[in-house]
Amino acid sequence: MHNDAGPLRSPEWDAVRGFALCGMLVVTIRQIAGMASTDETGMVIPVRHALTVLFDGRFLPIFSFVFGLGFARLLDHADERGERPRLVLVRHLVALGVLGLIHQQFQEGAALLPYALVGLAILLPAAALPNGVILVAGLVGTVAAAVALGGELALVPGLFLLGMAAARAGIVRTVGERSWQIGAVFALALPAAVVAGRWEYRTPYLDLWSTPAAAVAGLFGALAYLTGFLLLLRIEPGQVLSEVLQPLGRMALTNYVGATALILLAEPRLGLSGSADYAALLGSAAAVIVGQMLISAVWLRFFEYGPLEWVWWCITWWTVVPFRRTRVPSRPY
Repeated sequence: MHNDAGPLRSPEWDAVRGFALCGMLVVTIRQIAGMASTDETGMVIPVRHALTVLFDGRFLPIFSFVFGLGFARLLDHADERGERPRLVLVRHLVALGVLGLIHQQFQEGAALLPYALVGLAILLPAAALPNGVILVAGLVGTVAAAVALGGELALVPGLFLLGMAAARAGIVRTVGERSWQIGAVFALALPAAVVAGRWEYRTPYLDLWSTPAAAVAGLFGALAYLTGFLLLLRIEPGQVLSEVLQPLGRMALTNYVGATALILLAEPRLGLSGSADYAALLGSAAAVIVGQMLISAVWLRFFEYGPLEWVWWCITWWTVVPFRRTRVPSRPY
């Protein structure tokens, strides 16, 4: 029996997924703990506002885009195996939806259930469309959601489609050969992210819900973070960072759900609920990230998948896939 997820792996994109998880965790801890956004006088806490501009809406778009990439690769791989691609994808998304429904009981607003529903409603039908149509629909959907709906999970459908279009255009396979293109996008995205971030920061906190400032700034910030990170991976310090983040990204599902459990267990002891101790927030996020990095690296020395990933792949392929790690390395993208 072969390794079913092997062809769907890429060290570079695993590292990107791990990078996105790190940023999402800061937002997750703050949301679960219900930390204060204003002080006793009703004024917005400057550190909270700054962290919002640095983290909110920046990393979920990256994670959503990469999910769209993986979905397209799974579709192609199912077709190569002679499976019924749509049935494989339905099982993949239904299993994610069931887990997401359970996860939603502990973390309101978590991404897994919306991911599954959007995948079933939008990605499955879109799989039959020409790539040009998918690309245009992704761009229009993302921009429309940012302007009209305020971003966050509303951006997921468009970003899924953009990820699918990027995978079909061969970007996944050739990302290592696109340094100048990534650099050009970064050169445009960084100043746009700074200007949009300033717009978001200068917008009164309570008015952010009624303007597109946060969504627009989040998208430009996500693009700058993604392209900047991809460029960083091309130099030696970035290669070291990639090695550290890859296990985190390969076990993204287990780590995403596991982080919720860790936060719920630790929060009463940390006393973050309703507090403005954002230093403790960042320290807690760093501790969870480092712990998950170490556990993931050790786990993947012995097993091919994280525990939740293994269950997910078993349901996806409707067979028991190999769990223990073999000496033969998994094939990259």
